[in-house]
This record gives sequence, C-alpha cells and structure tokens, in this order.
Amino acid sequence: MKVITNKDTRLPIKTWCENPEAGAIKQATNLANLPFAFRHIALMPDTHQGFGMPIGGVLAAEGVIVPNAVGKDIGCGMCFIESNITEWHENDLLAVKKKVGFEVPTGMGRAHIKPKDANKMPEVTEDGLIHTKLFEPALYQLGTLGGGNHFIELQKDSKGNLCIMIHSGSRNMGSKIADYYEKIAKDINAKYFSKIPLEWGLAFLPLDSEEGQNYIKEMDYCVEFALANRQEMMRAVQNAIYEVFKPRGKVEFSNFINIPHNYARMENHFGKNVMIHRKGSTSAKENQVGLIPGSQGTKSYVVCGLGNRESFESCSHGAGRKMSRAEARKKLDLATEIRRMNANNILHSLKNEIDLDEAPSSYKNIDVVMKEQEDLVKIVNELTPLCPIKGESKERRKRR
Repeated sequence: MKVITNKDTRLPIKTWCENPEAGAIKQATNLANLPFAFRHIALMPDTHQGFGMPIGGVLAAEGVIVPNAVGKDIGCGMCFIESNITEWHENDLLAVKKKVGFEVPTGMGRAHIKPKDANKMPEVTEDGLIHTKLFEPALYQLGTLGGGNHFIELQKDSKGNLCIMIHSGSRNMGSKIADYYEKIAKDINAKYFSKIPLEWGLAFLPLDSEEGQNYIKEMDYCVEFALANRQEMMRAVQNAIYEVFKPRGKVEFSNFINIPHNYARMENHFGKNVMIHRKGSTSAKENQVGLIPGSQGTKSYVVCGLGNRESFESCSHGAGRKMSRAEARKKLDLATEIRRMNANNILHSLKNEIDLDEAPSSYKNIDVVMKEQEDLVKIVNELTPLCPIKGESKERRKRR
C-alpha cells in the first residue's frame, strides 16, 4: 500500500494498486476533495477508471450517500458453490453448458419468455418506491446473466472438485433506480448550491432526507434482487450438472458463498459510523469469506478477509481491466487469445474480434493483483477455469 498526497487533495489516497491509471487517480482525487469524505480514499489492486468513482474504490462518507459511488448495477456480486464431483470429461462440461444455455438467457437485454415465480423475488414491503413499479418486469429478468463482464463459470478447485461461480447483478432494475436517484441528487445539489462540480458525477443525497432514505431502501432491495438473480441461475446450473452426472452416482453441493461488490452501508471505522461505498470492491472483514475472480482465462480465488483497517476492511472484486473494451478490440490478437485459452484446456467461446473486449489479456494479471493485497486477504481455495459462459452484448449480436 502506498499513500498519495499533494496540494490538490484534501484527504490522502491510499492505494493497493502499484501503478493506478491516471483516470482512476483523477477520480480518486475528486473523491478526496468531497467535503463529506472521511479519513482517506482507498483504492484496491484492481482499480481502474469508472464513472464518477473509480472501480475498485472505497469511499467513507459522513451524513450522505452518493448514488454514483455505488454505480448502475446495484448489488452486482459473486456467488460460488462446490460439488462432490471429481471426475469429468470435456463432453460432460459441454453438455452442462448446453443445458444452461436453454435455461439461462445470457446477454444484454435478454430475458425469459415467461415470468418467474414471484415468490422467488425479495418481498416488497413498502409501496410507492420505484422498485415496486419494476417488480413485474423484473420477473422476466430473474435468473438471467446479462452481458459485459458477467459470467457463469465451471471451475476446478484445489481439492479437485467441480465448482460453479457466477458474477451478475440487478439487471435493468438496478440501472433504472440508479439513474432515477442520480437525477434527484443532481437536482438537490443544484437547489442548495452545492460546490461539488456536476461534471465529477458525485452528486449526493443527505442521509436525513426523504430522498436519501428512499434511495437506501431501493438500493437494499436491488442488493437482494441481485442475490435472488444469482441464486436462480445457480439452481439452473446445479440442475444441469445433476442431470449430466446423476447416472454415475450421488451429486451433492456445499459451501455456498455470496458477496456483493456494488453497494453502500453504514459501518464503524476509526471510531465513527460512516456510509461505506464499495464500487467494484469487496468487504474483507476479519475471517469473512469472499470471492475474487480472475478473467475467463485465469484462476479465481476463495479468500478470507484480514480486516485491514486502512482499506476500510475491503479488498478487490476481481482482476480489474487494464484496457478499455474498445482498446482491447483494437490491440489484442484473436488468434493469440484463442491459442492461450486452448493451451489451458479452457472450453471458451472466443470466436470473433468483437469478443476481445472480454479476452483474458484485457484484464490485469491476477497473480499481481493477489500479491498486492496480501495484507487484505489470504487465499483459502484456488479455482481453475474449465468452461466459462459469457453473455453477448447487443453490439456482438448485431455484428454476428
């Protein structure tokens, strides 16, 4: 960890990323100059430029909540489960992948033809909020993957067991709620002559305001919906594995883990209750179990938090991008990426140049990322990718 201080920052920036990009540092500097920011700004090893706040950033705020410091995909996170299966062939994994493809819509804008059972949704306890209006449409997106860096992945753990890891969020519900409250925050900040430049993208809602309390309720609902979404997909993948492997013996699953990485919550740090915003960062309290994925071509990890106070008890949420999607498509070589995946016996879906935005080389080296956060987490299980399932973007579908 190193500390960045200069005449342009009100608070120090503490970074576990050895060489953070200029855009992330600029955004962290904006965070450090917020009048309500507390103690310091923390940047995890996977940090890179986001919108308003860098991905892999942690902001502690006094008396306010900042919608863009949570992000548009509210409640996005990871879940994981391991099976008792220790032997499989390539055709087994492809059969599982095919069955999952029938049950789980993947890609941006994709949804089920029929709505899911409403009982699988988090309970709506207060009428009049935005998520109540989005409840019915969300029934069609419950159990869907989305696009971008979201994935379902079959993995082998360090014990040789077949495992499932899923990365996804709150789909369209989270996006709409984020946009709605960001507009309200901008209006409130303009009304009360906030000195925070709107171009920073860091408009805030006072915690003691009706709007601030409503956002917290909506955010919490999205976190629950995102978990329900991952659980529904997890059931589909478990069922696919069961159908493929049940002729060979009993199929069991255990050690379910879930952890979000886009949310805010009240926590006590350095003797004060503050609103901790984690945007693309994961809670890593002492002995807390977490998940840190690599790219679809590199290892992922189950970790145990060390409760480092200086990181606000946080760690990275993954490897983190080292180049933008457009840059990846321009700079990376498809044949090289395919050759590397094949060499590691990964049943990937890289086919065209448009897929390069999610190629392993577009991400940071996960080994370096894990080394940089040895004081934040310890590794308890190493996960090797076997068969990643990715969702297509609308752009990919158009070009194909």
